[in-house]
Amino acid sequence: MPARFRLLMISSAALIAFSFAAPAQQNNMSFFVTSAGSGNGGDLGGLNGADAICQKLAATAGAGTKTWRAYLSTQGIGAVNAKDRIGKGPWVNAKGVTIAKDVADLHSANNNLNKQTALTENGEVVNGRGDQPNRHDILTGSQPDGTAFAGAEDRTCKNWTSSTTGSAMLGHHDRMGLNTEPPSLSWNSSHPSRGTDGGCSQADLRSTGGAGLLYCFAEN
Repeated sequence: MPARFRLLMISSAALIAFSFAAPAQQNNMSFFVTSAGSGNGGDLGGLNGADAICQKLAATAGAGTKTWRAYLSTQGIGAVNAKDRIGKGPWVNAKGVTIAKDVADLHSANNNLNKQTALTENGEVVNGRGDQPNRHDILTGSQPDGTAFAGAEDRTCKNWTSSTTGSAMLGHHDRMGLNTEPPSLSWNSSHPSRGTDGGCSQADLRSTGGAGLLYCFAEN
């Protein structure tokens, strides 16, 4: 067989193998940062609406057979802890890299969640501090241990139904901030949202370096 034909066959085989490998990795994906939010600030349609965003984006990436949950807490009567709604783990990103082996690992200093691993459903890096635009603020409404905030002070944009007044606790997916204090480096509990529209509008989220993005975890 002429050398040029052998080379063509090898190249074609490699291309076919790559085309099958990428979807396979995404089918195994069990964690991602959304490539987009609701577009309506902190109003996600409640937890159900947030979960639907995760489910829809996962489906577009070939991982829609899993049950997806947004990493979000709620407050008040019947408060929900984000850590209690995401399954048991382990969780891997679209490239097959493990983020955490279980809930305890996820909320420890040993987790592997950072700018290089907190990828979108399509396996893309999300802009962080120093990029334009910065999109590192991720909606969580949670304390560092993944639990809900007690008290009357809003940290969930009225349980994810407000795009005007209120405030949402945000995490930094790139683990970077204005300083090296623990809150600045926290992936899930860095600072509350704020802004001239009341704290929960899309413009308010953009003003501190966000876009209303979510962490999504496969529950099963």
